Amino acid sequence: MSQNLNNGSASHRDYGATSSSNTNMMSSSTNIPDVNFSGFSPTEFMSLSEDIGHNIQAVNSSSKQLDKILQILGTPRDQQSTRDKVHDIHTKCNSRIEATSIDLQRLTAIVRRGDKQQKLQLEKLTNDFRSVVERYSNIQRRIAQAMRQTYTQPQLAQMQDDREADTEELLQRQQQLQQQQMQFEHDMLVDRERQLKQVEADILDVNKIMRTITALVQAQGEEVERIETNIETTAAEVELGRDELAKAASSRQSYRRKILILLAIAVIIGLIVTGIIVSKLTS
Repeated sequence: MSQNLNNGSASHRDYGATSSSNTNMMSSSTNIPDVNFSGFSPTEFMSLSEDIGHNIQAVNSSSKQLDKILQILGTPRDQQSTRDKVHDIHTKCNSRIEATSIDLQRLTAIVRRGDKQQKLQLEKLTNDFRSVVERYSNIQRRIAQAMRQTYTQPQLAQMQDDREADTEELLQRQQQLQQQQMQFEHDMLVDRERQLKQVEADILDVNKIMRTITALVQAQGEEVERIETNIETTAAEVELGRDELAKAASSRQSYRRKILILLAIAVIIGLIVTGIIVSKLTS
């Protein structure tokens, strides 16, 4: 099952994983980096968005694999190899989640200079990531609980008696078989305890991740609201500017009409005065 996860990420960044890295990364994950950029980078935005989207699908795929394993635990199909796969899936998926959380923080910083469409895309990626992490964490806990309550089925076919020996040899074989079975059960319990501790250590502190995601969502919401406010303010200013221009144009037209009227009156008065003067001179 874990091979499918590896193959699916061949064309994307490969995040090596160790479960011990959870605490180191999470200790500072709730702080959103304040990164200053000279401008919005469409190339980096697309690259990070693709990586985050791919990782969300991979985490969802890992959850489906774990869900199938959960149905097997405690049944005759439950084997040591099945439980070993749980730790393998957890290790890879935990690392992927940590890397995605960091990518989301970086993308948030980049999108501060982006437009509303990019911010909405970031908000969708963040919500999708939160959803798959919650589901994955829930399955992790259910598997740990199931492993505490169930045992793997003993593989003792090779220990069966062929019933061809005499009575004394049969008794010796039975005693040997009992000792082997006791040793097998002891070894199985020790291995089961080891696997259970691994699985419990793999369980993510989902509360820390959720705090980081919540901080990202709040920051994105504030950015979107700020953009909407700026758009509304700009629209209002444009409308006000149009009104002012219309008023100015109307004022100019009114002023021109007044000037023309005054000129017409002046011309008329001039003609009248000229007529009076001419009539007096001729008389």
